Amino acid sequence: MSAHFFETSARSAIGLVRQGNEDSAFTSAQLIAVADGMGGHAAGEVASRIAIRVLQKLAPTLTATEIDEDSVEDLLMHSLHSIDAEIAAVADEEIEKRGMGTTLTALLIRDTTIALLHVGDSRCYRLRGNTLEQLSNDHTVIQELLDQGAISQAEAVEHPQRSMLTQALRGDGDVTPVLQMYEVKKGDRYLLCSDGLSGVLTDKEIKVGLKKSDKDEAVKFLNDATYINGAPDNVTILIADISDKSTTPSLLLGAAHD
Repeated sequence: MSAHFFETSARSAIGLVRQGNEDSAFTSAQLIAVADGMGGHAAGEVASRIAIRVLQKLAPTLTATEIDEDSVEDLLMHSLHSIDAEIAAVADEEIEKRGMGTTLTALLIRDTTIALLHVGDSRCYRLRGNTLEQLSNDHTVIQELLDQGAISQAEAVEHPQRSMLTQALRGDGDVTPVLQMYEVKKGDRYLLCSDGLSGVLTDKEIKVGLKKSDKDEAVKFLNDATYINGAPDNVTILIADISDKSTTPSLLLGAAHD
């Protein structure tokens, strides 16, 4: 049995502009994830649903006590290839869904370690004390330009390619898994979100919401703030605190719940 678990509050909303929800999410005691689907004819939700449900099926194995850490890491990394292959299979069968894809950002907690699995631009933040840190690195053209020093943060906000991804699960076999490991610390709070949140609110605004003591209130505050700012995209928010009790039920949200 793991020594630590996630206590999670979550919400996935359509926003004020989109006609449907292409985001999917999953919460459980030890595994939480967000996927933001895109592309294809009404197929973004299909891609994100595939990603989340593959992880959901894998959860019992990933959290089994008899599985060693190296095997868990291998399983997590391989899950991205499984998702990619399933997206490819659906796109091959249904031509109108070709071009669909999804981001995926997930956290797995086992004993004293948290693993962050990430591809795309859905984000993972950690609030530790008074410090908010973005743990995931956006797989976007903009982030590459920022890393190279080719543009400033101010220029990035208005850049025409600010939403263009350099990595995503598109069924093309071209995905480089990223797995980052962190030490569990009681009192830490984690946020997983689609860019419907991070693309609308500043880090300062996100931090204000995350600092609310009640997780449900924090989720509501951040969701409401995106709506006040026009909510141009689907917005999915998972806020997880570290706990020594396993009380969070397994839930599917957004397109994965449909």
